Amino acid sequence: MTPLRGFRGGLAPNPPVVYPATGDRIRAAVKEDRVNTNPIGVFDSGLGGLSVVRHLRQILPDESLVYFGDAARVPYGTKSRPTVIQFALEAAGFLLDFEPKLIVAACNTASALALPELKREMPVPVIGVVEPGARAAVQLAGGKTIAVIGTEATIASSSYLKAIRALAPQQPVVTKACPLFVPLVEEGRTCDDPLVRLTVAEYLDPLRSQDLGVIVLGCTHYPLLRAAIAAHLGPNVQIVDSGQATSLTVRDHLTEYGSLSAAAAPGTMRCYVSDNPARFREVGSRFLNEPIEQVELVEPERYVNVSRPALRGP
Repeated sequence: MTPLRGFRGGLAPNPPVVYPATGDRIRAAVKEDRVNTNPIGVFDSGLGGLSVVRHLRQILPDESLVYFGDAARVPYGTKSRPTVIQFALEAAGFLLDFEPKLIVAACNTASALALPELKREMPVPVIGVVEPGARAAVQLAGGKTIAVIGTEATIASSSYLKAIRALAPQQPVVTKACPLFVPLVEEGRTCDDPLVRLTVAEYLDPLRSQDLGVIVLGCTHYPLLRAAIAAHLGPNVQIVDSGQATSLTVRDHLTEYGSLSAAAAPGTMRCYVSDNPARFREVGSRFLNEPIEQVELVEPERYVNVSRPALRGP
């Protein structure tokens, strides 16, 4: 295993929130042989984290990815904090079998409730989705109100509110839990589904009276409902996809800490799920906008209460 240089956990400072040209930085890093061919590990409670994977594959096409979707225990958003911490540590622990150079907690609930524990327990850097999404929202708000929608657990944690206020103490913020969005997405319902439109209206109608500038999709499942959300709120409200902002943070971290891949071919992707790989393959292809060729079922004994040796740094 190529040793990972840099720090244990944490975010690169002030990443951009658009797709800037980074070829010169990346080529310079590769020229100096600051590379790492180990994969990036990504986990989520189910399908939603594939919205992060989609951006990672666009921004870092040479990086190989290993994805674990804990579909047997979806959703995390209705679980207690101790349960979410346990599930997140087990999901991330499973990814350690693949010797990742970095792990992305591509689940807002896990990022909101378990990120400190993940950073403490994992022997590689862990990046969550809350801080990058909050930073992107602040940059786009322009003095108007930021709305954050997410699962019950994410909203109750006030994680986005705290992250936004840490960056802009006077920033107006409203939050709204939308617990039915995740099961709608997991069922494979699309934005033109009448039930989706009715649910979006039910949750978002109260927000329309606010002077909204930005709405943060505070759950990685929600980008699949983006068109319905945008249609309901109108063109003057900008939408922040925390998966895009997180992927840019991953890119900046790998560049800064010398962990970029120098593979000659595009990176590979391996997908593992704890339940129903056929549904994951079918619905997950919509998240990625490309077919998922192979998905492996992971039995509980491979990730629940499993003791794994720590990866060793330099």
